[in-house]
Amino acid sequence: MVETLLDRAFGADRHARTAYRIRAGMECLDALSFAALDEEEMLVGTIQCWPIALREKKARNEEGRAVPLIMVGPVAVLPERQGEGFGLGLMAAMLDAEKHLAANGQTPLAQVLIGDADYYGRWGFSAAMTGGWRCPGPYEQERLLARGTAIAAMPAEGMLGPWGE
Repeated sequence: MVETLLDRAFGADRHARTAYRIRAGMECLDALSFAALDEEEMLVGTIQCWPIALREKKARNEEGRAVPLIMVGPVAVLPERQGEGFGLGLMAAMLDAEKHLAANGQTPLAQVLIGDADYYGRWGFSAAMTGGWRCPGPYEQERLLARGTAIAAMPAEGMLGPWGE
């Protein structure tokens, strides 16, 4: 059902998007991934989060340390149900779950996504720290957004990709 929803929201060619390359081979983080149901208990939206890494760029193009991150997205709502607040609710649920994990002793990780700053900025996502980050595929630099208390300690330059690679 989630795959069908994602196809409807982003198109059947969505697997060619850069975000899929960044999280290739990873399983979504169940504790931070949610579904939205309407009053008839039909699936209308979903959010998934993924373990990824920023591989620091060192001198002479050598790779340095891999710093863990959480990739947020896709955040998807059925086209005919967009604008009803489901996306806002999914983001709120994910952020509440993140706070709960942090309150229970798990170190919160910085989060990254490829999206619209006007929409995701309300949750603190911005491109202010991602100017030197790269993705393995086409993307618009101003849409590479990050947030989190650990963001200031992240490498200034690096390549995003799956965790553990």
